[in-house]
Amino acid sequence: MDALLQVSVDGFRFDGSGSGSCCKPRNNLETHQNQPSPPTDSLPSICQDNAPVLKYINDMLMDEEDFVEDNLALQAAERSLHELLHQPSSDSDQNSTSSGNSTTTTLTDSGESQRKYRHRNEEEDDLENGRRNKQPAIFVSEMEELAAKFEHVLLICKANQEDNKQSPPPPPPTNRAKGSSNKSKTLKPNAVDLRSLLTQCAQAVSTFDHRRATEKLKEIRSNSSNSGDGIQRLAFYFAEALEARITGIISPPLCTAFPSSTTSMVDILQAYKLFVHVCPIYVADYFAANKSIYELALNSTKLHIIDFGVLYGFQWPCLLLALSKRPGGPPSLRITGIELPQSGFRPSDRVEETGRRLKRFCDMFNVPFEFNFIAKKWESITLDEITIKPGETTVVNCIHRLQYTPDETVSLDSPRDTVLKLFRDINPDLFVFAEINGTYNSPFFMTRFKEALFHFSSLFDMFDTTIQAEDEYKNRALLERELLVRDAMSVISSEGAERFARPETYKQWRVRILRAGFRPAMVSKEILKGAKEIVRKRYHKDFLIDSDGHWMLQGWKGRVIYAFSCWKPAEKLTDHIII
Repeated sequence: MDALLQVSVDGFRFDGSGSGSCCKPRNNLETHQNQPSPPTDSLPSICQDNAPVLKYINDMLMDEEDFVEDNLALQAAERSLHELLHQPSSDSDQNSTSSGNSTTTTLTDSGESQRKYRHRNEEEDDLENGRRNKQPAIFVSEMEELAAKFEHVLLICKANQEDNKQSPPPPPPTNRAKGSSNKSKTLKPNAVDLRSLLTQCAQAVSTFDHRRATEKLKEIRSNSSNSGDGIQRLAFYFAEALEARITGIISPPLCTAFPSSTTSMVDILQAYKLFVHVCPIYVADYFAANKSIYELALNSTKLHIIDFGVLYGFQWPCLLLALSKRPGGPPSLRITGIELPQSGFRPSDRVEETGRRLKRFCDMFNVPFEFNFIAKKWESITLDEITIKPGETTVVNCIHRLQYTPDETVSLDSPRDTVLKLFRDINPDLFVFAEINGTYNSPFFMTRFKEALFHFSSLFDMFDTTIQAEDEYKNRALLERELLVRDAMSVISSEGAERFARPETYKQWRVRILRAGFRPAMVSKEILKGAKEIVRKRYHKDFLIDSDGHWMLQGWKGRVIYAFSCWKPAEKLTDHIII
């Protein structure tokens, strides 16, 4: 384990611009050539089990708690030692409350508080600077170890298949929603029709009848709660969105498509752990995407993945592990991570951190790796900014993120079509696409509200049915806020360019992608069978996996929620010559 934690980072190169390259290979290819090739009797499995990810998340979270306690103890010890060594005299102790304080507070005869500021001398400043220089060294060392362990969190692969076979299978999920039977959180014995109240309130809001809307909001709030059952939580958050539409005030963490910057990585990991444990949406889509890319690059020596919406890079560790076990050795891998810019002075900070994380995985698995990044609005990216080298197998990957690109209702020159045209101009060997199957994108508020109410009712019911342990309610709240409430707030409270969530049905996406110059590529029967097997073995029986033509569909209780597909250019270009 210690060998895995000692990861060299001298191969990283970053700059402060919105795009660039980093994590170039340092003789990784030569290193791998000197190692024996893995056995070729069977192909590696891809994302067949998520038991390792759950185990490593638990280990990392326990290490995080230990690290915080140790760090606080270290600070207390340093402070006590400093006060002991630099205590001038007992008289000075009576005149100052602490040697490290820069201000003291005294009371006057009138009872008012006055502050006396004491100027620091040069020796104290030098000593304080020395302490500041020493402490981060320990902090960075601990964080490097923590970061290395964190990388294991992203693995949703069957890393230890033999051990998993020996362990007893988990108990089958029940059909009863334990979360909805929490008696202490039931608000009233006589249930009211919250969906009807929400619709009436939305109708009042749409006709600018603020008095009636306020009355309905008060009634909804008295019968809803963010900790109740599914319909109560849905009503609580929808009421917040309706109130935000009336007042025009939206909470900052919920007004952008990005996860909140105040949400810690540990909280994100806890929510991600819970999500992959109870819901197959990301697991099945990542499995299908990685399997399709692996099959395409089975005989390639160079693989270039252009990932629109790379975010934290949760998708790629499984593919990296599979490529490392590929017969004949892994290809030289290059990933171009494209993400929306963050606010502040470092718009590419998150995507750069993702590059460092993926670099550690590639070093761990001996996969030659190079990472480039672009942090810009997608519709403003040009083909010249994406480096495409001859001889590479090129894949464009976009999973669950294109709905946040504006469409023609925002601008006549549809940014969404512009991005799809960029995908086509890249001329990839494969375009991997997955998106929400949503009908709540109407320009008319009431139509959009009713469709959103229907759609999000299914999702809240899904979480209410599958998340049963009471100690998971906190993570459920975070998961719902980041995954559901953010989009619902956008759809209900905002109009025009401020409404960032603009989903479409998979049939509407099909028309757009065909118009951009792609043709459908069938999802193989092996991939479809594998996804169905994942859902059947590990998830609630009301989850479904089905197909419609070249689409793989995921749903809950008969309602299609997500859709996955693969595409190829309608006319393959080679040096600008149509073949």
